[in-house]
Amino acid sequence: GKHTVNLDEKRAEVRVKPFTLDMGIKFELHVAISGRKINVSEVPDLPIPEEWMRDKLELNFYKSEQGGGEIENVSYDKHSRTAAITFRTPG
Repeated sequence: GKHTVNLDEKRAEVRVKPFTLDMGIKFELHVAISGRKINVSEVPDLPIPEEWMRDKLELNFYKSEQGGGEIENVSYDKHSRTAAITFRTPG
């Protein structure tokens, strides 16, 4: 639909158009678990910023239906393709 947006003292007419999001990227991880910390190896070398990869790892391991929990820290090393996820509580 049509919308009017007020920008300072000017008005702009804008239209909303639907768009398609690109498909996500699926990948396989190798995990070693120890108390509050999970060491991840063989993280795929994807053409995305390191910050995005840390976010993807955090979201994946936060999911409670997969045994995850609240994350304290995610460290990721693009060169060695490893990550360490530290949870707030053991489990």
